[in-house]
Amino acid sequence: MKFINTKNSGRGGAHYSAAVAHGGLLYISGQLSIDPESGKPTEGGAGAEARQALCNLEAVLVAAGSKKTDVVQCRIYTPDVAHWGEINAVYAEFFGDHRPARCIVPTAPLHYGCLVEIEAIATLNEGV
Repeated sequence: MKFINTKNSGRGGAHYSAAVAHGGLLYISGQLSIDPESGKPTEGGAGAEARQALCNLEAVLVAAGSKKTDVVQCRIYTPDVAHWGEINAVYAEFFGDHRPARCIVPTAPLHYGCLVEIEAIATLNEGV
């Protein structure tokens, strides 16, 4: 196994890796809609938060030598499925023609009051 981290991994002493590479796959931990500069949830509603969570996801992919077209599955968490339309529009814009398997999971409130958290599984390039 190879553990992948970014400068934003493990905020507040959390005990996890941003991703784990194993068996040709990259397992990416849930990426909240936290702005890496401010350390706070992005403002502007569920769409803006989805965009930030996807940017954070892409940063982990890049750190592992992968890209968004390597993503095979996403799981999206939100405290209210009423946000789904906004989240889906940003998700579709982000992935374009690439269509990973996905599900949305309605939750209790997310950490830091975020409206979006996204975890994923991606394929790895050879040698990782």
